[in-house]
Amino acid sequence: MSAFGKRGGGRPSFGVARPMKGGAGGASGGGEQFPPIEEDVVVTASAPVEPGGAMDRLNSRMNGSADAGSSKQEGFEASVHRIKEQVLPRLLERVDPEAAATLSKEELAEEFRPIISEVLAELKINLNRREQFALEKVLVDELLGLGPLEELLADPAVSDIMVNGPDQTFIEKKGKLQLAQIQFRDEEHLFQIAQRIVNKVGRRVDQTTPLADARLQDGSRVNVIIPPLSLKGTAISIRKFSEKPITLDMMRGFGSMSEKMATCLKIAGAARMNIVISGGTGSGKTTMLNALSKMIDPGERVITIEDAAELRLQQPHWLPLETRPPNLEGQGAITIRDLVINALRMRPDRIILGEIRGQECFDLLAAMNTGHDGSMATLHSNSPRECLARMENMVMMGDIKIPKEAISRQIADSVDLIVQVKRLRDGSRRTTNITEVIGMEGEVIVTQELFKFEYLDETADGKIIGEYRSMGLRPYTLDKAKQYGFDQPYLEACL
Repeated sequence: MSAFGKRGGGRPSFGVARPMKGGAGGASGGGEQFPPIEEDVVVTASAPVEPGGAMDRLNSRMNGSADAGSSKQEGFEASVHRIKEQVLPRLLERVDPEAAATLSKEELAEEFRPIISEVLAELKINLNRREQFALEKVLVDELLGLGPLEELLADPAVSDIMVNGPDQTFIEKKGKLQLAQIQFRDEEHLFQIAQRIVNKVGRRVDQTTPLADARLQDGSRVNVIIPPLSLKGTAISIRKFSEKPITLDMMRGFGSMSEKMATCLKIAGAARMNIVISGGTGSGKTTMLNALSKMIDPGERVITIEDAAELRLQQPHWLPLETRPPNLEGQGAITIRDLVINALRMRPDRIILGEIRGQECFDLLAAMNTGHDGSMATLHSNSPRECLARMENMVMMGDIKIPKEAISRQIADSVDLIVQVKRLRDGSRRTTNITEVIGMEGEVIVTQELFKFEYLDETADGKIIGEYRSMGLRPYTLDKAKQYGFDQPYLEACL
């Protein structure tokens, strides 16, 4: 039975049933509705800055316009969306939601094509093939996809999507923020899309739980926060991940590290060194973790533990675990620490934590010291030394009553390497430090730096110029590399 056909009585509830506001009444012909196609104009988050001295840039920023904060669709896209507002309500009258939900996007588009032509004839709107194809895509995205977000998710150049209420959406391209020319109909439309995202992974967002972490089908990480916590309306933050997994060689090609640093990290991953990746938000910690995981032997059993599963390992023997939030009664929550403790009973060769946030740090350190060499984790901090201090603080956040010196010794005995990544102000992401944890001297954890990125200069267009330097030190972890036959290339990379 076809998913479509005229139905008597009221309109079924499917997708967004209400017509969008702001649509034109009646349209006379396609030529007047679609203005000449103009080149896309990118509205950046701040006023353009002419190359000049530091004070010139500062003054230009101070005098820059702050009113370019609303996403406005223009030209061809705006015309398509205006017609969509007229077609959508009539189209919904012809849809059987249950049957339509079983179809793929491609099948739904095929079913829509004759119905859309019929509706356009009723409305006396004439479209050419390009315009009708664009209209079909927008309607399918609205009914089965994520509405206006679909075109941003399909753009491989977009790495982050930040929706600040229905009227403002920013995106990140090549490390720089800019305003996206998409808009949602109203707050209810945006909230429905947020609900659609979190419901797919069995989570919810409502007045009782106004915060939610979720993921998309491709593994992209999503965070949703709704009013009254968000004062501008529903806010959605999406961290996209590349369809093609990024490797250490690709990162070297991007200029994120030197060839010697890439060799060092490859050997560290293959020789089962315990690695902590440290960095700020959006600096590329998860990307680095995914790249390092490529060096894991295919015969090893790897268990990953995350709040919202976003790691995508290429190993055949990989088991991802994900935490669970509490239910409406506040019961049934499964934390990262619960999963780490349980993972120790699952005979893993390596345990990989998406991010250390609290007392689970102690259990990971215990795992690193009990036969699970090669375990990895990420952590928010601005330097390797601060990373160690934060790990000490996280262990003390728990109910474990042990002296600080014992905690420091546990960290020194467990962690082999700290890899520091940073997103610099020109938008580039660099590996700024590779640091070894050697041991203890008194109450202090001793480290030595193997590699360091040094800032040298800045070009007229703001591009940072720097140099990756090897410190020329004999690595303390050489013995671990020797067990796997990598001692000579490891030594040559570090010297």
